[in-house]
Amino acid sequence: MGPTKALTSMEILFSLCISFVLGLVIATVYRWTHQGFSYARSFLHTMVLASIVITVMIIAIGNNMARGLGIMGAMAFVRFRTPIRDPRDIIFLFASLAIGIACGSQVFNVAIIGTAFFSFTAIFLSWSPFASRREFEGLLRFMLPADSPSHQYLHDIFQRYASSTEMVAMREAIQGEVQEYSYQIRLIDPSYKTDLVDTLSKLEDISEVSLVMQRTTVEI
Repeated sequence: MGPTKALTSMEILFSLCISFVLGLVIATVYRWTHQGFSYARSFLHTMVLASIVITVMIIAIGNNMARGLGIMGAMAFVRFRTPIRDPRDIIFLFASLAIGIACGSQVFNVAIIGTAFFSFTAIFLSWSPFASRREFEGLLRFMLPADSPSHQYLHDIFQRYASSTEMVAMREAIQGEVQEYSYQIRLIDPSYKTDLVDTLSKLEDISEVSLVMQRTTVEI
């Protein structure tokens, strides 16, 4: 293992700039192709900052084993407290880390080609029907007494606005006075969301009608 290469200030700055730009590319592709229920702005910031941090670490380590072991020991004290529920999010975070490693090692052709190919693949999978099995688009919830005459109208309302429905949960609420119903539902047209909620709200005895669409994103 040879001596550590001393980089000039311009080389370090250039590596960080390339890492920053490619990190933005990965974060932008993630935002374009995101299809989850919730959207976290801080996660996109994390991807961009992670690529820069890793670039700094790789430049600092160089090919010095002692530095590498020292940083590895320091990083062992770091624990991620935020749970990452979607495996796809983890892959995008790893992509940012890989960009940082490539830029810190100054193998820019690997960083640029890898970012382009990863972005193309992510966009292709997002736009293509590959592995898509979505049957329902939203979760409908409402409360209704078990003996209410409004039950006989539910089927007709669902047929008018939804192409498919399936009850996924039913439980007692308000000390057994009413039943809380949860339905997975797929609308015939996305614009029917308001009409469906308004129509159900006009039924006798019904309360707390809500429809949460799966494709809706919430920025935290």
